[in-house]
Amino acid sequence: MQLRNILLILILSLLAIFAALNWTAIMALQPIYLIFTTVDAPLGLILLTITALLAVFFLGFMVYLQSAMLLERQRVMRELENQRELANQAEASRFSELRDYLETELQQLHVRNQELQSHMESRMEALEQALSTTIEQTGNTLSAYIGELEDRLENNRGKLLP
Repeated sequence: MQLRNILLILILSLLAIFAALNWTAIMALQPIYLIFTTVDAPLGLILLTITALLAVFFLGFMVYLQSAMLLERQRVMRELENQRELANQAEASRFSELRDYLETELQQLHVRNQELQSHMESRMEALEQALSTTIEQTGNTLSAYIGELEDRLENNRGKLLP
């Protein structure tokens, strides 16, 4: 129990004990002056009744405040949960947009990579053909030079041999 509740119960218990011990004084008839008339009634009982009514009113008011606070808390919690769901949906939307963007970019990179690869393959084929032609021409030139040298050696051999 909270300290406040214990204190309230203690005060009400003391008030009940006080009323029980002084019950004869509470029930003693006294002349009570109202605005237009005078009445003989137990003044202590009237004051005790007014105190009890005020206590009941106060307790009712406290129950009303606490229930209103609980209802407000539930409303705020529902609103908070709705906002959390909206934030999660927005986050999921951003993730899906990011995934779509990345997929598009990856597809574009893949297409560009294929284009570059085909361009490089055609360039390599052209270089290979040029190299093959150059090697063939170099081989032909070397063969011609070797043939010419052989002819010169044979001509010079015939001149040197009598």
